[in-house]
Amino acid sequence: MTHEFLCRGARVRICNGRIEVLTEPAVHYCPYVESVYGIKSIDKRAVECIMRFKIEKYGLCNPHRCFETKVVVPFGSSEIISVCMRKGLLDCAVTVCEGAGTVISWNPDLVQGIGARLTGILRTSPIKEIVDYIENNGGKVLDTDTALIDQPLGVKRALSMGFKRIAVTVIGCNAKDITEIRDLQWSYGKVKIAIFSTCNTLIKEEDLVHLEKADIVCASASKLVRARIGPKATLQLGVSIPVFVLTELGRRLAFTYLMNTDMKLVIFRAKMPYIVEEKQPKLAKDHYIP
Repeated sequence: MTHEFLCRGARVRICNGRIEVLTEPAVHYCPYVESVYGIKSIDKRAVECIMRFKIEKYGLCNPHRCFETKVVVPFGSSEIISVCMRKGLLDCAVTVCEGAGTVISWNPDLVQGIGARLTGILRTSPIKEIVDYIENNGGKVLDTDTALIDQPLGVKRALSMGFKRIAVTVIGCNAKDITEIRDLQWSYGKVKIAIFSTCNTLIKEEDLVHLEKADIVCASASKLVRARIGPKATLQLGVSIPVFVLTELGRRLAFTYLMNTDMKLVIFRAKMPYIVEEKQPKLAKDHYIP
């Protein structure tokens, strides 16, 4: 049973409980990692510790996986989506869960339960208990036999189920899926698809044309996203890990989320992107990211 993730730009494989960090992390320091895990310097060992913590505390990649519903990332995609589902702006979400693959969820608690502690999933294997939990709690697994990850196909399935206002998450290495999903939206006519672009640390120049078609883009640790997508934003959430809002639909979702959180906020006008250098993630010296 094999699962592969991206964690701080490192590729990680988990096979029958064994963690193998396959590549060096792209990020040397991340304020979020320091805040949550107390780790100041990120290397392969630190990445392994982060993944082991998620396995031991939250049951990642295990039958007893925890589906925690509290807010974990203040401006996270699952947090925004789940709130907007509760407020009636979205009907369902197409996300990815380890042990299940692409999932269509109409229960906002399930959306947050899946996404709260998750990083970018590259591939996964089916875990019966996770699949059963999802399908008994307001969700539909795209392919229960293979745990297929295919977000465009997940959106098609959601449309075939009658949903008209759909949120979908797409990780950076699958950026071209954004264009496919947007084209799908135009072909269906009167449907709204909110595309959340996530896990963008390793984004490349050729991916930008796809990210520009998303509604909300998480910059992750990418300088390229900050420099090229940031100026196109009409709203930015957060400073250390900026989330760029590009469309009117994205603004509605972001403001709905902000109206329904008890976080204390400072709001002011600024030229986009608003970057405070000392608060940004620091990239590994031997890992070039534009």
